[in-house]
Amino acid sequence: MFGSSKREQFSLQALQLLDGALVWFSFAVASTIRWNVVGNQNDGLGLAPISWLLFILVPFTPLTLELFGFYRNPLNRKLSAALWKMMQTAGVIVLFVGILVVSFQLDPSSRIVLGAGGVSSFVLVFFRFVWVRSVLRRRVKNGASREKAILVGLPEETEAFIKNQPEEVLAYLDIQLHFDITTRAPLELADEIVKLSAQRVIISPHQVVFDTIGDAVEVAETQGVEVWIAADFIRSQLARPKFDSMGEKPMLVLKSTPELSWALLTKSFCDKCFALSLLVFTAPLWVIAALGILFSDPGPIFFRQRRSGKFGKEFSMWKFRTMCVDAEEKLAAIKKQVGNNMTGPVFKLDDDPRVFPFAKWLRKTSIDELPQLLNVLAGEMSMVGPRPLPVYEVKDFEKMAYRRRLSVKPGITCTWQAGGRNSINNFEEWVEMDLEYIDNWSLWKDLKIVLKTVPAVLFGTGAK
Repeated sequence: MFGSSKREQFSLQALQLLDGALVWFSFAVASTIRWNVVGNQNDGLGLAPISWLLFILVPFTPLTLELFGFYRNPLNRKLSAALWKMMQTAGVIVLFVGILVVSFQLDPSSRIVLGAGGVSSFVLVFFRFVWVRSVLRRRVKNGASREKAILVGLPEETEAFIKNQPEEVLAYLDIQLHFDITTRAPLELADEIVKLSAQRVIISPHQVVFDTIGDAVEVAETQGVEVWIAADFIRSQLARPKFDSMGEKPMLVLKSTPELSWALLTKSFCDKCFALSLLVFTAPLWVIAALGILFSDPGPIFFRQRRSGKFGKEFSMWKFRTMCVDAEEKLAAIKKQVGNNMTGPVFKLDDDPRVFPFAKWLRKTSIDELPQLLNVLAGEMSMVGPRPLPVYEVKDFEKMAYRRRLSVKPGITCTWQAGGRNSINNFEEWVEMDLEYIDNWSLWKDLKIVLKTVPAVLFGTGAK
């Protein structure tokens, strides 16, 4: 709808719900004025005589507005164009309501309420549009909520994108200089994505061989980064294509991560509520863990480590400390002496000598993971999602495709923890499970993972 991350603040569904609420409010005010101020002629029935009609009008109004394209590209839409879309919608609604009024022979008093409510609905929705447009333009002007983008194309083609766009352009790659088939340009693009934690790659491939663009698409999509292309359709193996607009220019979007939707917004809301409730409910366990750590191995109660979050953005993940104070310094020696139970860049040891006795109980019951609820409340993690890995392990990824697990928020629990917490020792299998979760994500899938995690914790089959 907006061609940028502004969809997160003002999604199509949110605006439709708001407009529907404004329609209902307008008729409620009109009814109140008609019966309580001008005259009480229906014995305080209020909206009762036309309530059946409102159950049709409230959802029908925003749907008709959408049909006429009223919600598209509000950032650059002129007021006159918005008024014309609203007048078209009003014409359809007036005709529709007129037929119903005549067919059901509404009394004149109810018709007055319908007329007044209709006019006030028009005014309120228009002012809502003006307000949203001004907020969007102010946020773009101030640089708020800009998505980090890498721009690829010819200098003359990409200059227009740099100006007056809501994205924060972090780097620019000249497609003529950097994308010749004899160069290592795709790898250069991959390095830029990793270094800048980019969220989007914008490509303007005017008169360029599409095989070259295909290489750039593959680099971005395997890391879960959105690809916006001002060109004809390009085949991709992972990403789902859809059309959007950026300013006045149509764009083809290839996205390999879950689409922003009410389901994702619900997930974010539930994350916060569940984390806060669990934080309060488990408060006694926090006290037990803190005292046990202090008496078992004097030192800090909490362990904080830099982890890679969504799009590789670093954050500090919290846990109850379960290892000796100098555990990080001993890691290299442990790897050399004991080895690693996990293949690939991730380190996992079933019986790590750095773990002190009381901490083994914390790990077996997963109590050591409870401080990550603070990361969920801070918006850095989710309750369900791929487990966040230390930054130094992410830097050792051998395949670009591994980074696609960074295209969503990391979670406290995930598919492999709920289903095979102690059996998976192959990093490739671990990544496959994470990518399967990303590609088939749903609220129901999250709920099933949570339900599987509970017995895994209660029966002591948690992470070692």
